[in-house]
Amino acid sequence: MDIGSKSKYPSNALSNFAPHPFVFDDVPCNSMEGFLQALKFKAEAMQRHVCTLVGLAAKRAGRNKNWQREQRLWWKGVPYPRKSQEYQDLLDRAYAALAKNEKFRNALLASGDAVLTHTIGRVNESETILTRSEFCGRLTRLRAAIVEEQRAS
Repeated sequence: MDIGSKSKYPSNALSNFAPHPFVFDDVPCNSMEGFLQALKFKAEAMQRHVCTLVGLAAKRAGRNKNWQREQRLWWKGVPYPRKSQEYQDLLDRAYAALAKNEKFRNALLASGDAVLTHTIGRVNESETILTRSEFCGRLTRLRAAIVEEQRAS
């Protein structure tokens, strides 16, 4: 299943552009794209604003930020080297927060056992804040965890 905002359900609902509100580290986020783009800003006030954005508006907010030169992203005043385990842990925590959103959970479950792909995503971590494999791997792990949760209850 190729994830994309212009695809059919559940693929479109798994896109980072989808409007799935969640709270991460006490910051309200209206979409995962808003959160991801916020990481490009050092100023916390701007991060909070970008976290409220959804879809293309979120993408455009971070479009001209040149984080690639230093390979550093930011969250709440803390710098994260792009290729660090700390950054991966931050992403894991953010996606875990997103997974509390019922509509997102339902879309993940609706994807069944499909192999998740994201062909428009980039593969080089130096060029993108979230590679295809980082994105699809997280979704796949979250889906498995939700299925396991349901079996256990």
